[in-house]
Amino acid sequence: MDVPFLSLKDVTQQHAAEIHEAVNRVVDSGWYLQGKENSAFEAAYASYIGTRHAIGVANGLDALELIFRAYIEMDIMAPGDEVIVPANTYIASILAITANGLVPVLVEPSIETYQMDDSLIEAHITPRTKAIMIVHLYGQCAYTEHVEDLCRNHGLRLIEDNAQAHGCIFQGRRTGSLGEIAGHSFYPGKNLGAFGDAGAVTTSNQALAEMVRMLANYGSKKKYVFERLGRNSRLDEIQAAVLAVKLKYLDADIDLRRSVARSYLDRIDNNLITLPQVLDWKAHVFHIFPVRCARRDDLQKYLENKGIHTLIHYPVPPHKQECYKEWNSINLPITERIHSEVLSLPMSPVLTADQVEFVIKSVNSYG
Repeated sequence: MDVPFLSLKDVTQQHAAEIHEAVNRVVDSGWYLQGKENSAFEAAYASYIGTRHAIGVANGLDALELIFRAYIEMDIMAPGDEVIVPANTYIASILAITANGLVPVLVEPSIETYQMDDSLIEAHITPRTKAIMIVHLYGQCAYTEHVEDLCRNHGLRLIEDNAQAHGCIFQGRRTGSLGEIAGHSFYPGKNLGAFGDAGAVTTSNQALAEMVRMLANYGSKKKYVFERLGRNSRLDEIQAAVLAVKLKYLDADIDLRRSVARSYLDRIDNNLITLPQVLDWKAHVFHIFPVRCARRDDLQKYLENKGIHTLIHYPVPPHKQECYKEWNSINLPITERIHSEVLSLPMSPVLTADQVEFVIKSVNSYG
Protein backbone atom coordinates (compact mmCIF):
# COMPACT_ATOMS: atom_id res chain seq x y z
CA MET A 1 0.00 0.00 0.00
CA ASP A 2 1.21 3.51 -0.80
CA VAL A 3 0.63 6.06 1.96
CA PRO A 4 1.70 9.59 1.00
CA PHE A 5 2.83 11.96 3.71
CA LEU A 6 0.44 14.58 2.33
CA SER A 7 -1.33 14.51 -1.03
CA LEU A 8 -1.98 18.14 -1.94
CA LYS A 9 -3.79 16.98 -5.06
CA ASP A 10 -6.30 15.02 -2.98
CA VAL A 11 -6.68 17.87 -0.49
CA THR A 12 -7.47 20.27 -3.33
CA GLN A 13 -9.81 17.84 -5.04
CA GLN A 14 -12.19 17.98 -2.08
CA HIS A 15 -13.20 21.52 -3.03
CA ALA A 16 -12.06 21.60 -6.64
CA ALA A 17 -15.25 23.09 -8.09
CA GLU A 18 -15.27 26.03 -5.68
CA ILE A 19 -11.56 26.62 -6.13
CA HIS A 20 -11.85 26.61 -9.93
CA GLU A 21 -14.73 29.05 -9.68
CA ALA A 22 -12.72 31.34 -7.40
CA VAL A 23 -9.63 31.29 -9.63
CA ASN A 24 -11.69 31.89 -12.76
CA ARG A 25 -13.41 34.80 -11.05
CA VAL A 26 -10.02 36.45 -10.47
CA VAL A 27 -8.83 35.72 -14.01
CA ASP A 28 -11.98 37.20 -15.50
CA SER A 29 -11.87 40.26 -13.25
CA GLY A 30 -8.63 41.61 -14.70
CA TRP A 31 -7.59 42.72 -11.18
CA TYR A 32 -4.75 40.66 -9.70
CA LEU A 33 -3.28 42.58 -6.75
CA GLN A 34 -4.76 44.45 -3.79
CA GLY A 35 -8.34 43.97 -4.88
CA LYS A 36 -11.64 42.66 -3.58
CA GLU A 37 -10.42 39.08 -3.06
CA ASN A 38 -7.61 40.22 -0.80
CA SER A 39 -9.88 42.49 1.22
CA ALA A 40 -12.49 39.75 1.58
CA PHE A 41 -9.98 37.16 2.74
CA GLU A 42 -8.31 39.56 5.17
CA ALA A 43 -11.70 40.32 6.74
CA ALA A 44 -12.67 36.66 6.91
CA TYR A 45 -9.34 35.58 8.37
CA ALA A 46 -9.29 38.35 10.99
CA SER A 47 -12.80 37.31 12.03
CA TYR A 48 -11.77 33.65 12.18
CA ILE A 49 -8.63 34.33 14.25
CA GLY A 50 -10.37 36.86 16.47
CA THR A 51 -8.36 40.01 15.75
CA ARG A 52 -9.31 43.41 14.40
CA HIS A 53 -6.82 43.22 11.55
CA ALA A 54 -5.29 40.72 9.13
CA ILE A 55 -2.76 41.89 6.57
CA GLY A 56 -2.05 39.58 3.65
CA VAL A 57 1.65 39.30 2.75
CA ALA A 58 3.77 37.26 0.36
CA ASN A 59 4.80 34.44 2.73
CA GLY A 60 5.24 33.43 6.34
CA LEU A 61 8.84 34.59 6.66
CA ASP A 62 7.88 38.03 5.40
CA ALA A 63 5.08 38.11 7.96
CA LEU A 64 7.54 37.58 10.80
CA GLU A 65 10.18 39.92 9.38
CA LEU A 66 7.62 42.68 8.93
CA ILE A 67 6.48 42.31 12.54
CA PHE A 68 9.97 42.98 13.90
CA ARG A 69 10.59 45.71 11.35
CA ALA A 70 7.35 47.40 12.44
CA TYR A 71 8.47 47.39 16.06
CA ILE A 72 11.79 48.94 15.04
CA GLU A 73 10.14 51.62 12.90
CA MET A 74 7.87 52.48 15.84
CA ASP A 75 10.91 52.82 18.16
CA ILE A 76 9.71 49.92 20.32
CA MET A 77 12.75 47.82 19.44
CA ALA A 78 16.20 48.62 18.11
CA PRO A 79 18.99 46.55 16.53
CA GLY A 80 20.84 44.70 19.27
CA ASP A 81 17.72 44.08 21.34
CA GLU A 82 16.98 40.49 22.33
CA VAL A 83 14.05 38.26 21.46
CA ILE A 84 13.46 35.03 23.36
CA VAL A 85 12.56 32.19 20.99
CA PRO A 86 12.42 28.39 21.17
CA ALA A 87 15.65 26.67 20.17
CA ASN A 88 13.90 23.88 18.25
CA THR A 89 11.88 25.95 15.82
CA TYR A 90 12.00 26.08 12.03
CA ILE A 91 14.75 28.37 10.75
CA ALA A 92 12.28 31.07 9.60
CA SER A 93 11.54 32.03 13.21
CA ILE A 94 15.23 32.79 13.74
CA LEU A 95 15.83 34.38 10.34
CA ALA A 96 13.11 36.95 10.96
CA ILE A 97 14.88 38.09 14.12
CA THR A 98 18.42 38.28 12.79
CA ALA A 99 17.29 39.91 9.52
CA ASN A 100 16.27 42.91 11.60
CA GLY A 101 19.53 43.11 13.53
CA LEU A 102 17.92 41.69 16.64
CA VAL A 103 19.45 38.96 18.79
CA PRO A 104 17.69 35.58 19.20
CA VAL A 105 17.95 34.09 22.67
CA LEU A 106 17.40 30.36 22.31
CA VAL A 107 15.45 28.56 25.02
CA GLU A 108 15.19 24.78 25.26
CA PRO A 109 11.84 23.03 24.75
CA SER A 110 10.03 20.52 26.90
CA ILE A 111 10.93 16.98 25.84
CA GLU A 112 7.27 16.01 26.35
CA THR A 113 5.49 18.73 24.35
CA TYR A 114 8.31 20.04 22.10
CA GLN A 115 7.14 23.58 22.94
CA MET A 116 9.40 26.14 24.61
CA ASP A 117 9.79 25.27 28.31
CA ASP A 118 8.23 28.28 30.02
CA SER A 119 9.99 27.43 33.31
CA LEU A 120 13.33 28.27 31.65
CA ILE A 121 12.36 31.62 30.13
CA GLU A 122 12.82 34.01 33.05
CA ALA A 123 16.48 33.07 33.50
CA HIS A 124 17.11 34.31 29.95
CA ILE A 125 15.52 37.73 30.39
CA THR A 126 18.03 40.62 30.44
CA PRO A 127 17.74 44.42 30.24
CA ARG A 128 18.00 44.06 26.44
CA THR A 129 15.06 41.64 26.16
CA LYS A 130 12.15 43.21 24.32
CA ALA A 131 9.93 40.27 23.32
CA ILE A 132 9.10 36.61 23.67
CA MET A 133 8.16 34.86 20.45
CA ILE A 134 6.27 31.62 20.97
CA VAL A 135 6.08 29.13 18.11
CA HIS A 136 3.08 26.82 17.95
CA LEU A 137 5.26 24.02 16.64
CA TYR A 138 3.69 21.03 14.88
CA GLY A 139 0.24 22.59 15.43
CA GLN A 140 0.21 22.52 19.25
CA CYS A 141 -0.45 25.69 21.24
CA ALA A 142 2.73 27.05 22.84
CA TYR A 143 0.97 29.78 24.81
CA THR A 144 0.80 29.48 28.59
CA GLU A 145 -0.49 31.87 31.21
CA HIS A 146 3.02 31.88 32.70
CA VAL A 147 4.42 33.29 29.46
CA GLU A 148 1.73 35.98 29.54
CA ASP A 149 2.66 36.80 33.15
CA LEU A 150 6.34 37.06 32.26
CA CYS A 151 5.56 39.50 29.45
CA ARG A 152 3.37 41.60 31.75
CA ASN A 153 5.84 41.61 34.65
CA HIS A 154 8.88 42.43 32.51
CA GLY A 155 7.21 44.75 30.01
CA LEU A 156 7.81 42.42 27.05
CA ARG A 157 5.90 42.05 23.78
CA LEU A 158 4.32 38.65 23.12
CA ILE A 159 4.64 37.61 19.47
CA GLU A 160 3.26 34.42 17.93
CA ASP A 161 4.67 32.38 15.08
CA ASN A 162 1.41 30.75 14.00
CA ALA A 163 2.73 29.25 10.77
CA GLN A 164 1.73 25.70 11.76
CA ALA A 165 -1.34 26.17 13.95
CA HIS A 166 -4.21 27.80 12.05
CA GLY A 167 -7.41 27.01 13.95
CA CYS A 168 -5.74 26.02 17.23
CA ILE A 169 -7.71 27.13 20.31
CA PHE A 170 -6.57 28.01 23.84
CA GLN A 171 -9.44 28.46 26.30
CA GLY A 172 -11.79 29.75 23.64
CA ARG A 173 -9.27 31.98 21.83
CA ARG A 174 -7.45 31.07 18.65
CA THR A 175 -3.71 31.15 18.28
CA GLY A 176 -2.85 34.24 16.32
CA SER A 177 -4.89 36.33 18.75
CA LEU A 178 -3.16 35.38 22.01
CA GLY A 179 -0.21 37.77 21.70
CA GLU A 180 0.03 41.34 20.51
CA ILE A 181 0.76 40.29 16.96
CA ALA A 182 1.24 37.06 14.98
CA GLY A 183 2.75 35.83 11.74
CA HIS A 184 1.03 33.15 9.63
CA SER A 185 2.22 31.03 6.71
CA PHE A 186 -0.06 29.63 4.01
CA TYR A 187 2.62 27.52 2.34
CA PRO A 188 0.79 24.78 0.36
CA GLY A 189 1.52 22.07 2.92
CA LYS A 190 0.03 23.97 5.86
CA ASN A 191 -3.38 23.12 7.31
CA LEU A 192 -4.62 26.24 5.51
CA GLY A 193 -2.50 26.19 2.37
CA ALA A 194 -2.41 28.36 -0.73
CA PHE A 195 -1.37 27.38 -4.25
CA GLY A 196 2.05 28.92 -3.71
CA ASP A 197 3.68 31.12 -1.13
CA ALA A 198 1.37 33.32 0.94
CA GLY A 199 1.17 34.65 4.48
CA ALA A 200 -0.52 37.07 6.84
CA VAL A 201 -0.05 39.15 9.96
CA THR A 202 -2.84 39.39 12.53
CA THR A 203 -3.18 41.91 15.34
CA SER A 204 -5.72 44.06 17.14
CA ASN A 205 -3.19 46.88 17.51
CA GLN A 206 -4.21 49.55 15.00
CA ALA A 207 -0.82 51.26 14.86
CA LEU A 208 1.05 48.01 14.35
CA ALA A 209 -1.39 46.92 11.64
CA GLU A 210 -0.95 50.19 9.75
CA MET A 211 2.83 50.02 10.01
CA VAL A 212 2.99 46.40 8.77
CA ARG A 213 0.69 47.19 5.87
CA MET A 214 2.74 50.22 4.88
CA LEU A 215 6.07 48.41 5.12
CA ALA A 216 4.71 45.54 3.01
CA ASN A 217 3.69 48.03 0.31
CA TYR A 218 7.07 49.65 -0.36
CA GLY A 219 6.68 51.84 2.75
CA SER A 220 3.74 53.62 1.16
CA LYS A 221 0.23 54.50 2.29
CA LYS A 222 -0.43 56.75 -0.69
CA LYS A 223 0.64 55.78 -4.21
CA TYR A 224 4.09 57.10 -5.10
CA VAL A 225 4.55 58.61 -1.63
CA PHE A 226 7.01 56.61 0.49
CA GLU A 227 7.21 57.30 4.22
CA ARG A 228 9.46 54.35 5.13
CA LEU A 229 12.01 52.11 3.48
CA GLY A 230 9.57 49.32 2.73
CA ARG A 231 9.45 46.21 0.61
CA ASN A 232 7.07 44.48 -1.80
CA SER A 233 5.28 41.73 0.12
CA ARG A 234 1.69 41.34 -0.98
CA LEU A 235 -0.86 38.54 -1.10
CA ASP A 236 -2.07 38.20 -4.69
CA GLU A 237 -5.73 37.93 -5.61
CA ILE A 238 -5.62 34.31 -6.77
CA GLN A 239 -4.05 33.11 -3.52
CA ALA A 240 -6.55 35.17 -1.51
CA ALA A 241 -9.47 33.67 -3.42
CA VAL A 242 -8.19 30.12 -2.95
CA LEU A 243 -7.57 30.67 0.75
CA ALA A 244 -11.05 32.10 1.24
CA VAL A 245 -12.54 28.88 -0.12
CA LYS A 246 -10.32 26.63 1.98
CA LEU A 247 -10.87 28.67 5.14
CA LYS A 248 -14.53 27.63 5.14
CA TYR A 249 -13.48 23.99 5.55
CA LEU A 250 -10.50 24.44 7.86
CA ASP A 251 -12.24 23.41 11.08
CA ALA A 252 -13.70 20.30 9.44
CA ASP A 253 -10.24 19.39 8.12
CA ILE A 254 -8.78 19.85 11.59
CA ASP A 255 -11.38 17.45 13.00
CA LEU A 256 -10.28 14.86 10.46
CA ARG A 257 -6.64 15.38 11.42
CA ARG A 258 -7.56 14.91 15.08
CA SER A 259 -9.32 11.67 14.21
CA VAL A 260 -6.15 10.35 12.59
CA ALA A 261 -4.11 11.51 15.59
CA ARG A 262 -6.46 9.76 18.04
CA SER A 263 -6.05 6.52 16.12
CA TYR A 264 -2.27 6.84 16.19
CA LEU A 265 -2.20 7.71 19.90
CA ASP A 266 -4.68 5.01 20.93
CA ARG A 267 -3.24 2.18 18.89
CA ILE A 268 0.46 2.68 18.24
CA ASP A 269 2.17 0.52 20.83
CA ASN A 270 5.89 0.05 20.36
CA ASN A 271 8.47 0.52 23.13
CA LEU A 272 10.92 1.93 20.58
CA ILE A 273 8.53 4.77 19.66
CA THR A 274 7.75 7.83 21.77
CA LEU A 275 4.38 9.37 20.92
CA PRO A 276 3.65 13.10 21.23
CA GLN A 277 1.94 14.41 24.34
CA VAL A 278 -1.41 16.15 23.82
CA LEU A 279 -2.38 18.41 26.72
CA ASP A 280 -5.63 19.70 25.23
CA TRP A 281 -7.25 18.39 22.05
CA LYS A 282 -8.65 21.80 21.12
CA ALA A 283 -5.16 23.24 21.51
CA HIS A 284 -3.65 20.95 18.87
CA VAL A 285 -4.45 20.95 15.14
CA PHE A 286 -1.89 18.29 14.14
CA HIS A 287 -0.15 20.03 11.30
CA ILE A 288 2.47 17.39 11.98
CA PHE A 289 2.28 14.12 13.93
CA PRO A 290 5.82 13.68 15.27
CA VAL A 291 7.09 10.54 16.95
CA ARG A 292 10.56 10.00 18.36
CA CYS A 293 12.81 7.00 17.90
CA ALA A 294 16.46 6.58 18.84
CA ARG A 295 16.89 4.71 15.54
CA ARG A 296 14.98 7.32 13.58
CA ASP A 297 16.75 6.90 10.24
CA ASP A 298 16.32 3.14 10.37
CA LEU A 299 12.62 3.55 11.19
CA GLN A 300 12.16 5.92 8.28
CA LYS A 301 13.83 3.49 5.88
CA TYR A 302 11.71 0.62 7.24
CA LEU A 303 8.48 2.55 6.67
CA GLU A 304 9.61 3.76 3.25
CA ASN A 305 10.18 0.15 2.18
CA LYS A 306 6.55 -0.54 3.10
CA GLY A 307 5.33 2.39 1.00
CA ILE A 308 4.77 4.77 3.93
CA HIS A 309 6.20 8.22 3.28
CA THR A 310 7.50 10.18 6.26
CA LEU A 311 9.40 13.44 6.75
CA ILE A 312 11.84 14.78 9.32
CA HIS A 313 10.82 18.06 10.95
CA TYR A 314 13.66 19.03 11.26
CA PRO A 315 16.96 17.15 10.86
CA VAL A 316 19.29 20.01 11.90
CA PRO A 317 18.39 22.58 14.60
CA PRO A 318 18.98 26.28 13.87
CA HIS A 319 22.03 26.58 16.14
CA LYS A 320 23.80 23.83 14.19
CA GLN A 321 23.18 25.35 10.75
CA GLU A 322 26.07 26.70 8.67
CA CYS A 323 24.38 30.10 8.34
CA TYR A 324 24.66 30.48 12.14
CA LYS A 325 28.09 28.94 12.49
CA GLU A 326 28.91 31.27 15.39
CA TRP A 327 26.37 29.24 17.42
CA ASN A 328 27.56 25.77 16.36
CA SER A 329 29.37 25.14 19.65
CA ILE A 330 26.32 25.97 21.79
CA ASN A 331 25.11 22.96 23.78
CA LEU A 332 21.32 22.53 23.68
CA PRO A 333 20.89 18.83 24.49
CA ILE A 334 17.09 18.62 24.51
CA THR A 335 16.78 20.43 21.20
CA GLU A 336 19.50 18.28 19.68
CA ARG A 337 17.88 15.10 20.94
CA ILE A 338 14.52 16.02 19.43
CA HIS A 339 16.07 16.89 16.08
CA SER A 340 18.02 13.60 16.00
CA GLU A 341 15.03 11.42 16.92
CA VAL A 342 11.89 13.03 15.50
CA LEU A 343 10.00 11.56 12.54
CA SER A 344 6.69 12.81 11.16
CA LEU A 345 4.13 10.16 10.24
CA PRO A 346 1.58 10.70 7.45
CA MET A 347 -1.00 13.27 8.53
CA SER A 348 -3.72 14.88 6.46
CA PRO A 349 -7.52 15.19 6.28
CA VAL A 350 -7.63 12.86 3.28
CA LEU A 351 -5.95 9.77 4.73
CA THR A 352 -8.24 6.76 4.42
CA ALA A 353 -9.07 4.40 7.28
CA ASP A 354 -7.13 1.65 5.51
CA GLN A 355 -4.06 3.87 5.17
CA VAL A 356 -4.17 4.84 8.85
CA GLU A 357 -4.56 1.18 9.81
CA PHE A 358 -1.58 0.24 7.67
CA VAL A 359 0.61 2.94 9.26
CA ILE A 360 -0.34 1.77 12.77
CA LYS A 361 0.37 -1.89 12.04
CA SER A 362 3.65 -1.07 10.31
CA VAL A 363 4.91 1.12 13.16
CA ASN A 364 3.90 -1.50 15.71
CA SER A 365 5.77 -4.21 13.82
CA TYR A 366 9.02 -2.19 13.69
CA GLY A 367 11.91 -3.54 15.71
